Amino acid sequence: MDLQLAGKTALVTGASQGIGRAIAKGLAREGAHVALAARRKSLLDQLAGEIESAGGRVPAIIEADLYDPETPERLAAAAKRQLERIDILINAAGGSRSVPFEAGIEKWEEGMMVNFFRLRELTHAVVPGMIENRWGRIVNLTGTSEPDGAMGINIASSAKAAVHAWAKGLSRVKLAGHDITINSIQPGRIISEQLLRLYPTEESRRRFAQENIPVGRFGEPEELADLAIFLCSPLAGYITGTVIPVDGGMRRFAF
Repeated sequence: MDLQLAGKTALVTGASQGIGRAIAKGLAREGAHVALAARRKSLLDQLAGEIESAGGRVPAIIEADLYDPETPERLAAAAKRQLERIDILINAAGGSRSVPFEAGIEKWEEGMMVNFFRLRELTHAVVPGMIENRWGRIVNLTGTSEPDGAMGINIASSAKAAVHAWAKGLSRVKLAGHDITINSIQPGRIISEQLLRLYPTEESRRRFAQENIPVGRFGEPEELADLAIFLCSPLAGYITGTVIPVDGGMRRFAF
């Protein structure tokens, strides 16, 4: 299937590893010119080399730390300067923030900042250009907002629920009519550095999967990336404001 992404441009945050990395590689494989953003430049350089070796266009590399309040505007400007425009935004930066009940406000502010506030600020910095070009695709990598006994209280769950509500509103009141879509993907247990810290052995992963995941295994980043890349394509123009789980059936509720 031709996803009609040749010549499109894409800014991918969290591109140094895991899901963000897989999406960046997939977009480049489909002919998009990608800008790779993350804190670890050495990993971005490595990824850029792999993309170029596979025949993709040489990516732009932007070292960026989303803890910095100036990063969203600076990152959007740098990506636009190097790509000329931003057709696609992949918000893949962020991470789990499991905390005890007694956690102070500073922990909650930090978790909400990296998982919601900076994502929102970056998107708001990019959207005006998409409106001007009358085309755009935004994909947020979020997570479950359901209670999870394994994780306890997790600030990221609250932040990701905020992303879902904000994105739904944005899809209706700002992006509608400009051929711009915004969708959120909820990863289940997809292999990543963070997940391997939580489940460091093959036995621990197998035990969790057997007890909680109907398909019986953890997912690979590429299995989620394929959906994200489709949502970025012109073929997905009628899909917006959605929250789609990719979790091997782990989600317990029908609605």
